[in-house]
Amino acid sequence: MKLMLILLFPLLIYAQSSKISNIPLPRVYIQNLDVYPCDKSCMEEMLEHGQIFSFLAHADYADMEDDALTQTKLIFASLLNLGTSGFGGEFKIAMLLPYKKIGKYSASTTNSAFAYMLSKNSAFQIRSFKIESETPEDIYGALEHITAEGFNFVIAPMTLTGAQTLIDIHPNLHVYFPTVNIQDVNATANNFYFGGIDYKAQTEALFEYASSPLIIFHNKSRVSQKLRSYDLETYAQLQLPKKRLIEFEIEQRTSNLSHLLKKNRRLQGGTVVLNTPLIKSSMIMSQLTLHDSNVSTILSTQINYDPLIFSTTQYRDRKHLYIANSIAQNSAVLDESNRLLGNDIGYDWINYSTSIGVDFFYNLITGEPREYALGIMNNQVQYPIEIVNPGISKFANVLSEEPF
Repeated sequence: MKLMLILLFPLLIYAQSSKISNIPLPRVYIQNLDVYPCDKSCMEEMLEHGQIFSFLAHADYADMEDDALTQTKLIFASLLNLGTSGFGGEFKIAMLLPYKKIGKYSASTTNSAFAYMLSKNSAFQIRSFKIESETPEDIYGALEHITAEGFNFVIAPMTLTGAQTLIDIHPNLHVYFPTVNIQDVNATANNFYFGGIDYKAQTEALFEYASSPLIIFHNKSRVSQKLRSYDLETYAQLQLPKKRLIEFEIEQRTSNLSHLLKKNRRLQGGTVVLNTPLIKSSMIMSQLTLHDSNVSTILSTQINYDPLIFSTTQYRDRKHLYIANSIAQNSAVLDESNRLLGNDIGYDWINYSTSIGVDFFYNLITGEPREYALGIMNNQVQYPIEIVNPGISKFANVLSEEPF
């Protein structure tokens, strides 16, 4: 892999550019000069010894029945620009980025789009249009520039406010919002598409494991308050004996919960809901253990689906934690392409959603099959929901028999 990183260093520099050059990436051809055939074990041995080009030379002609070898071939073919797409034109995507509002996602969503196109080996142009704010003036000005530059397809990672403002302007463009779910905005036109997680559906799935009392931890952020509203709505519909509700609003700087948890018998046997970010959630779980709260289950939506949870909590703290997750489908090729750009689509749902949006547009333009089999109904990506438990070292589906 060190060799791969050296070969790809120029591409990593391009990934930070706001405009990708329309000069085609250099095409790589590998000629097989070996007169002897190479079977599965032979190719596995080549990979073991780092003989990547020899492997690819044989893989091009071999009957690849082994899924692992096929995936490896596709990854290296993508990284080295082997093969070609059937699409003969240039794929153009505009990224509309309110960088002061979305912070790190200004770069990471662009990298998600770039990594997807890197895997396709066809001509493409990705152009970033950055705006300071989500005012109607800033958004309208950017849309004018996008249209003038000949872009018809836009990926727009925006806040709810920004998305609604853009929708109200109603541009004659295809716009995909990776950060917004359609139920949170007022949109009727068919040229807007939405990739936001359905937190309401996740809450309903999680509450299959709820008991009384329900103990909600939240803060003042917009996401936390929206999750709280879903909690209250869903809990009100549950048929449970002696339903009780307990709420704790946790300030950002709060690190000691003794005054809330110590000898608080009202919490025993209850269900805790964490509507807080990972670090705060980890602190809450450790103090629930410290004060012997004896809650039965802990529930959280996508906001705490993060591998860092294995280093920020002890197993005994998270043993009864159930998390709703909708990141359920990724190809090895896209995973690898993103990793090389320092990007995460395996746990970061906004980057994952961006990849789905680019895939959807690529299918619309080229007619080539989609990488993601996720349905898009009424212009909203339909995500599956699985309930997972962060066990000793990995996330495991709670419905499976796989040991934690």
